[in-house]
Amino acid sequence: MKTIGTEEHFVTDAVLTAWAGLDSSAAEDARAGAPPGEMGERLREVGERRIAAMDEAGLDVQVISLTSPGLHNLPADEATGLQVETNDRIAELVNAHPERFQGFATLATPAPAAAARELERAVTKLGLNGALLFGRTGARNLDHPENWPIFEAAESLRAPLYIHPQVPQRRVRAAIYSGFDDAVDNAFATYGIGWHYESGVQFLRLALAGVFDRFPGLQVLLGHWGEVVLFYLDRADGMAMQARLPLSFSEYVRRNAYITAGGLYSQRYLRWAVEIVGVERILFATDYPYRPGPDGGVEHFLQSTGLDRPDQERIAAGNWDALVAGIRR
Repeated sequence: MKTIGTEEHFVTDAVLTAWAGLDSSAAEDARAGAPPGEMGERLREVGERRIAAMDEAGLDVQVISLTSPGLHNLPADEATGLQVETNDRIAELVNAHPERFQGFATLATPAPAAAARELERAVTKLGLNGALLFGRTGARNLDHPENWPIFEAAESLRAPLYIHPQVPQRRVRAAIYSGFDDAVDNAFATYGIGWHYESGVQFLRLALAGVFDRFPGLQVLLGHWGEVVLFYLDRADGMAMQARLPLSFSEYVRRNAYITAGGLYSQRYLRWAVEIVGVERILFATDYPYRPGPDGGVEHFLQSTGLDRPDQERIAAGNWDALVAGIRR
């Protein structure tokens, strides 16, 4: 069974240097930087060590992307230069091991027009398969009209956009996720729940702002089994009616979203996602290097779902291959 992971991260020294140069408020807002120790080493390395980890997990292909917070927290001019350098590096890594790596572009969302042009270059010239974004740029949410050129370019190219979690704004962390010790506060605001609300809310905002109506062919990916959204669609659909949207949130999800595992190897969540969006909109992901592969490997995890072999293969690689095949180069 061919297996592809769609949320697999790396970082470059140039990006780390740029993050290190942020002023204290920007750095605190985004929590930018590589983890210490072996995790950071794995994040920097895209070669034999990573391939060995893929083999151990039973993962044939990683779609590599720049880790959080990408270039979203940098000054516009610096981000604009780094997006080109970073995407050239991603393409170089993919070309070195084309059977093992594919790539998502990183975009300079502080300069949306330049980001839209770079998405076109990354897809048509470098062969990358869409882009990975983080919800907000400073205080500007993803649905802001300034970002619409990115969505226009993505729809025109038929290139998917992965909406990845990011740390909540500092004032949000203080209001909602604080009051315990530092380690608990951090966990609460990030992997405990905060990350996932952040991404899920951005998807709802895209629908509420009319992005999916203006760009009906736009396809976005949500990790971690839909970033909470799938579990409250019945409730959220009432808000869609209140907003007089042409479709319900359930319909936008089934038309405009793909759902990935994001390193959460839950049979319950997978079954729920299949029930909500259908097996043809489920993708696999391991969230390397932050998460290990599933016990027994990717194929074993999928074989344990109770789905038939063709559906297992759709999740493992087939759905992603079909999505990428539709990109206009």
